[in-house]
Amino acid sequence: METKYKIAEINNRKLLAMRPLAPETLKSLRDYYRVGLTFSSNALEGNSLTESETKVVIEDGLTIEGKPLRDVYEAVGHAKAYDYLFQLATNKTLEEKDILELHRLFYQQIDPEHAGKYRQVPVFISGSKYPVTPPQNVGAEMKKFVNWFNKQETKLHPVEFAALTHKKFVFIHPFIDGNGRLSRLLMNLAFIRNEYSIAIIPAVLRHEYIASLEKAHEDDTIFREFIADRVIATQMDLLRLLNYGGAKIQNGGVNGNKDISGGGVNLLKEQILQTLNSNPGLNAPAIAISLNKSLRTIQRYLKQLADEQKIEFKGAAKNGGYYIR
Repeated sequence: METKYKIAEINNRKLLAMRPLAPETLKSLRDYYRVGLTFSSNALEGNSLTESETKVVIEDGLTIEGKPLRDVYEAVGHAKAYDYLFQLATNKTLEEKDILELHRLFYQQIDPEHAGKYRQVPVFISGSKYPVTPPQNVGAEMKKFVNWFNKQETKLHPVEFAALTHKKFVFIHPFIDGNGRLSRLLMNLAFIRNEYSIAIIPAVLRHEYIASLEKAHEDDTIFREFIADRVIATQMDLLRLLNYGGAKIQNGGVNGNKDISGGGVNLLKEQILQTLNSNPGLNAPAIAISLNKSLRTIQRYLKQLADEQKIEFKGAAKNGGYYIR
């Protein structure tokens, strides 16, 4: 778990070092993930729109022939709620009214009567053996949730905080519908407020996602690992997009003012040393993921650095890691 958190931290520093991005680049990235997150989050709940259809619906305001109107409303509503996240990211604290407004934006066209209002009836999660909060306790539990969010935001690791935000909210299940999408929006709000990239969960991982969330009722380790994997995957996608587009790491970043996609023996060795200096104890696979290199390449240069007595391996083979000497 700690290794995955470190990888996320390294990737995040690389992304932060590319700032400031041009306003046009920032807008295009926000639009890119507006479509991607809306499509993936809705697809997890059975929405039939494809990603290209989702883009047409939320950017062009068109309906799709042969597709249910509810699916269109879900796409439009989710995109509005996504936009609202960036306003909430600048607020000092999260308030209950913010969560109610998120739900209202998402659910208004689907069911105006229940949009932005806590449920007054029992609900059940199909496939789960665990009950959610009874309707008479929802208001009190949401007050506890908001209080927890504001107190723990600066105390927990950003990835752990985001995963727990998702888990705690969806276990309360405060709305008549839309709780899964709201839980993922709030999880990504937690990431944005901590200057992390969002985490996208593709529909192809639905079974793994639901299974890890079910296990989280007793032990949330697997679920936190799942969310860590998803934010790392999204970070790698974003780094690829920015590198392909020519973004460079600025002074003060992980690799100074060098292009992180640069090659060369000395540069790669320097990158490995800088990575270990910031995150001692990483193993070879973690370093390979962090630097976006093959495991075999990293292992070769780790051996060279060890032979040069610049680094050393400490601990058992399964859970040990490399340290600068």
